[in-house]
Amino acid sequence: MGLHHGPLPVAEAVTWCTRPDCGAVVTFTGTVRDHAEDRHGVVALTYEAYEQPALDRLGAVATDTARRWPSVRRLAIHHRLGTLAVGEPAVVVVVATGHRADAFAAASHAIDATKATVPIWKHEVWATGQGWGTGAAPVADVPAAPVADVPAAPVTDVPAAPVAPGEHDSSTDPTGRASSERAGGS
Repeated sequence: MGLHHGPLPVAEAVTWCTRPDCGAVVTFTGTVRDHAEDRHGVVALTYEAYEQPALDRLGAVATDTARRWPSVRRLAIHHRLGTLAVGEPAVVVVVATGHRADAFAAASHAIDATKATVPIWKHEVWATGQGWGTGAAPVADVPAAPVADVPAAPVTDVPAAPVAPGEHDSSTDPTGRASSERAGGS
């Protein structure tokens, strides 16, 4: 999990998520597009965040995703901060599971929950103006999976304490990726 003031580690996240026991690695990369609702000619976006709460929420999204899909073996969520040009990656979600159905479902949930619950905002600049992104909503809590429907699954690929950009602890490599393997599961 991570917030980045420079380019996202897309290739590194895919490599890290690729495991010999996983037949599916799904990658979602959200890029800056050249338009938004009633805003044609978008040339740049600037993402801002409350960084520590955002890192906490990314961890909660990862935990919730692994709880809903116990087959998830690796999960990476990285979001860009700062100013980005059209075409640049803004967010990447990578999920590894044994089979594709769970990988697609878990990746879809992870990006949707990230957009709905992580306190990151975008400011758009377009041909005739600038302003905060359209469709913004209040930050929501990460929805909990019903306990009766989903067995709890430990997640050890997510650092126990979120790591601020530019820092790392013994459980992560310098890019913020966890170095431990997830225990158990099928």
